[in-house]
Amino acid sequence: METGSAGGLEYVMDKYSNAWSWKLTGSRAVGMASQLIPQSWYGDGPDEVIVPDKPENVERIKQIMGHCQLEVRSKSAWQRRAGKDAMPGSRKTAPIERLSKATPGPQFRGKLLGFQREGLDFLIKSNGNALLADEMGLGKTVQTLSYIATEKNAFPVLVVAPLVTLKNWEREIDKFLKRRSKNGRLVDASSPTSKLIRRGRRKILEKSDFYIINYELLEKRVPDFLKVNLKTLVCDEVHHMRSKTTKKHSAIRKISAMPSLEHRIGLSGTPIYNHGSEIWPIVDVLSPGLLGSYSEFCQYFCYVNARGKSLVLENKRRLLREKLHKHVMLRRKKSEVLKDLQDKVRYQEYIDADIDYYRRELRKIWNRLKEEELESKTSLDKYSSYQRAIQSERQVAGLAKMPHVINFVQNIMEIEESVVVFCHHKSIHKLLNEKLAEFEPRTVIGGQSDRVRQENIDSF
Repeated sequence: METGSAGGLEYVMDKYSNAWSWKLTGSRAVGMASQLIPQSWYGDGPDEVIVPDKPENVERIKQIMGHCQLEVRSKSAWQRRAGKDAMPGSRKTAPIERLSKATPGPQFRGKLLGFQREGLDFLIKSNGNALLADEMGLGKTVQTLSYIATEKNAFPVLVVAPLVTLKNWEREIDKFLKRRSKNGRLVDASSPTSKLIRRGRRKILEKSDFYIINYELLEKRVPDFLKVNLKTLVCDEVHHMRSKTTKKHSAIRKISAMPSLEHRIGLSGTPIYNHGSEIWPIVDVLSPGLLGSYSEFCQYFCYVNARGKSLVLENKRRLLREKLHKHVMLRRKKSEVLKDLQDKVRYQEYIDADIDYYRRELRKIWNRLKEEELESKTSLDKYSSYQRAIQSERQVAGLAKMPHVINFVQNIMEIEESVVVFCHHKSIHKLLNEKLAEFEPRTVIGGQSDRVRQENIDSF
């Protein structure tokens, strides 16, 4: 190897491909890259080459570093992509240690249950690069916020979540976190600043502790987030990015590869390791290289079914789960933490209804009511019109909430749990049955015979 630095290695956002890439400088390094890496291209400056950030290209860069010394200018990014052992004097990534009950930092207001304190300890020991996959209702959000309150270098935070859960994140932040003032003091009566992003139009982002956005909108705002020195990325319902070819996944990858980003937390109540090769895109964002390249993962863990889909081999499922639990994932079921749970857990989820639909239908109800008022001959007629309008409004309000309810039930069904949904209006009941037909729902409703009703109950 040559003595002294023969060039540099830097992690950059390439302006032409709009993707994170490696920039190599130095005549010898550039010459070797042009021979070893066909995908590379020359940069704007002299003796400069741009290399796409792919696992196979990282391996080629390692080869180049074996022949000429490069000054690594993006050390944290190189450690993440090449493995910690790629840096001189560093150690291989160790398995996550046995968990204890950690105490959240003073910025957290609230009380964690015993298993939630273990979840906090898990996030601390994984340095906030982890998949928290507890069953629904065990408090993944509050465990994540307790970690953010405990980690000294967590802000600013980007939360990416389904549209219907954005408001809930905003409320949970207000509920569980205290604001830290500029001089470092905690303000009990105030919460961290949060910015709920609703529009896709490019705009400079105002300074905030939290940015909250849905998956569909993220792709349009990636350039804006790249200008913010984000420290933590939280992906709620992380199975939204289980396809590596979607725009959602591409946007998340660009954010997760930011040099400033230190913590990447994925949340999901779904046992996504049962979904075949779909676990790889998620884990490769949270812990790059843990499962090797996509082709290596598929060759070792998967087979291709008749439809051309890669599924995990039955005899490899246990090994995959063990690898995930050992290094990146924590999953608890309700049955495993019963001693910590209350007899009955009530979980209220505040949702955004389809306001445009609601207002449109409400206008129709109001116009119909005014017509009936003009035609009313007695006070009883008017009273009946008001009652019909009230019932119609309730039905419209229910229909406006349907997209979220359907999504909520689908998430529960994916973790193979039984769920009972109570409906007041038959139209909503019918729509739910249509939208959830793939799960073959059982129906108990007025007008059924005793025999049919009992058959449905027994089948459930």
